[in-house]
Amino acid sequence: MKRKICLILGVAVITCGLFFTSCSDYLNVEKHFRDTQSEDKIFADDTYTLQWLAYCYCRLQGDNVEVGHSRFCPQNFADDQVFSETYGRYKAYKLGEIGYGYSYSGYYQNAWKWSYAAIYQATVLINKVDANQDFTPEEILDVKGQARFLRAYFYWMLLRRYGPIPLLPTEGVDYTKSYDELSYPRNTYDECVEFIAEEMKQAAKELPEKRDNLNLARPTRGAALAVRAKVYLYGASPLANGNTEMADFTDKSGRILIPQEYDESKWAKAAAAARDVIEGGWYKLFTIKKRETAVAGDYSYPKTIEPPYNEKYSDKPFPEGWSDIDPFDSYRSLFNGEVFLYNNPEIIFSRVVNDGGADHDYLVDWCDVADMAKHQMPSSIGGWNIHSMTMKQCDAYDMADGKPYDRTTGLTGFTNKDNKALHPYDNLEEGIWMGYANREPRFYASVGYNGARWNCTSATGTGSEKIINKQVWYYRGDTDGRSNGTERWLVTGIGIKKYVHPSDCASYGGSIVEKVEPALRYADILLSYAEALNNLTTTYEIPSWDESTTYTISRDVEQMRRGVKPVRMRAGVPDYDDDVYGNRDAFFNKIVHERQIEFFAESQRYYDVRRWKIAPEHEGGQIYGCNVMMDKTHAEAFYTPVRVAGVQTAFSRKQYFWPMNYDELKRNKNMTQAPGWQDYD
Repeated sequence: MKRKICLILGVAVITCGLFFTSCSDYLNVEKHFRDTQSEDKIFADDTYTLQWLAYCYCRLQGDNVEVGHSRFCPQNFADDQVFSETYGRYKAYKLGEIGYGYSYSGYYQNAWKWSYAAIYQATVLINKVDANQDFTPEEILDVKGQARFLRAYFYWMLLRRYGPIPLLPTEGVDYTKSYDELSYPRNTYDECVEFIAEEMKQAAKELPEKRDNLNLARPTRGAALAVRAKVYLYGASPLANGNTEMADFTDKSGRILIPQEYDESKWAKAAAAARDVIEGGWYKLFTIKKRETAVAGDYSYPKTIEPPYNEKYSDKPFPEGWSDIDPFDSYRSLFNGEVFLYNNPEIIFSRVVNDGGADHDYLVDWCDVADMAKHQMPSSIGGWNIHSMTMKQCDAYDMADGKPYDRTTGLTGFTNKDNKALHPYDNLEEGIWMGYANREPRFYASVGYNGARWNCTSATGTGSEKIINKQVWYYRGDTDGRSNGTERWLVTGIGIKKYVHPSDCASYGGSIVEKVEPALRYADILLSYAEALNNLTTTYEIPSWDESTTYTISRDVEQMRRGVKPVRMRAGVPDYDDDVYGNRDAFFNKIVHERQIEFFAESQRYYDVRRWKIAPEHEGGQIYGCNVMMDKTHAEAFYTPVRVAGVQTAFSRKQYFWPMNYDELKRNKNMTQAPGWQDYD
């Protein structure tokens, strides 16, 4: 029986579209169970039970992906990147024109209904699976834990997007009742946080600590506790903790849904929850060993460039320093498909390769991470060439020594054979603007700057030698530069290399490596821990999740370093000085900056600036890029910051939360609209 459930569990996830088989063909619940199967019969059979569970996994796809291109994942675009795919949709999105009544009202509408469909399915399973006699008690516990995790995870995704949401009865609902009887009001934000956190704690008791490579898309104990930590962090953040600006966010009875009084202890709970994950010892930051020499004949795997010498860190091995790792390749390989999930100790939860293409009819369009990478790749190598980085994000990457980049005082001109001594901390070739020189390793792993090489080593077709290790230019008149009559050019003139593998090529017989979706990774937990501690003014005693110990939680600088320093060491940049750790405001600003860099293009920035309530400053600011009207003969002028034409950005209060769908407001008499959005009453 053990072997049987292992195989079925693996098949269930695979058929869910998380790997490569069609979800709609195999897991349509109505198709399998209509008219003939009672719930009792379904949950008495192990195969039917796992098919029921797999339906819940399927609903993590489409509009519920957390890292993807603009068709499904608009929250991946904050003030850090732009999409020119259907450019009018981007402009409307930046102005908060989303939902019923707008020109693209059909977009982004599935998350609500798909999530609640999965929540209903998971609830039924939790309440029925104990009767299954095909499973051992241990297997029942695991299946129940998965369903409980998924139910709470869908609530978590809804909470981030829509704010306070209705929590359905845990005993289930009778879908045969009228709409009026099934009209549930929004719960308060705190109620949602506590419910999700408690469910994840219970799931942690039911789930195993580790999965084999057939079941990597399934949650573990650490995943449940990590989501719990994130939920508590959001509940402690300014958007949901003493936010008097949201006093008018109420239910039909007038109950205020966002806490109006600040409670510092919420930060302590968030810190203790992150500490649970850290003390579990299940995860660590992914690193690549230092490369003493370049891989022979392969430009894409160069010799490790050592960061500027630092007496504290240069001679110490990771995580106390960076002497034995390659900071550039450690960060690059974490995302680009170089290493599969089973060998990546940093990824806590993932939809794995997130292959929406295997379920094309069901999801309408591709939604996997590999397709997102294709949207970033230049058109000259077969890419869509429509995701570009903002100048704000490009300039945010520090210098190699960890000091901020300053456009006004930085190097000027272009690299040439005589000035290599001025930029020893990069592999820039001739003709590259010197503003891109001597930047920190994460810059070169993420930024497709003008003149960067795209390796395309999988190209094999006739003429492929033209694009292997091809330098790509975004000057007007170049193949990948601005072009009238098409949307396939970068509106900021700055490309994106994050998620792109050296072998990725979409032409000349090449292929794109599958990518693992980084929905939740350990670096996030580490930085969340430090952030939560920073907000404390007193000491708290908080039991661990299983009450096996008690943590003393306070603004302990050494514990804050425990969260930040490993992330900085992996990036090859110095840790912050004591004066930064000693100053609450200064440290917060560093956390904002660190998360902007570390989690670029991971759908984190969008939610971060909102939960911190700094979105008006950042999302409301105008978008700048290079002057893409300039051709190569006016190369210096190309790098002059200009506002991206045609995009007038703004941020209003309503953009903190998404609007409630018009159909849901009509259907649910107890549902209220988020502040600022049209109510349709």
